[in-house]
Amino acid sequence: MTTNEQSVAITTRRPNIVIVDDDDQIRHLLCAILDASGYKVRPASDGVVALEELLVEVPDILLSDLYMPRMSGFELLPFVRQQFPRTRVVAMSGEYSGYDVPAGIVADAFYAKASNIRDLLKIVETLVYLDVPRVRNLHT
Repeated sequence: MTTNEQSVAITTRRPNIVIVDDDDQIRHLLCAILDASGYKVRPASDGVVALEELLVEVPDILLSDLYMPRMSGFELLPFVRQQFPRTRVVAMSGEYSGYDVPAGIVADAFYAKASNIRDLLKIVETLVYLDVPRVRNLHT
């Protein structure tokens, strides 16, 4: 499939995102925002639930908090990258700031919780619509 054919295929369906966060309010808010932006969104309350969701349907993007009970994002993201290499992974946390993926975290991009939601939408759009190799910083 050529790059142009891939772009046409992506734009004819709603890209699929799994949002993983143990905070109900944040998870529901992000789901609502991304759903309203045209994405097919599925929530997961922790890494274990996220893995169950991946078995139902492999997402285009997995957006995961880093600090969660049962299975953290630190454990989930490398596993997803290894087992589901076509799924882009985005780490999210309120413990880190900036645009770069923090050192030691396995992710294609990073979103600082409670920062500008436009930054998250830009990250998601870039990961879904561009046929690019895995990147560390999408803001440059």
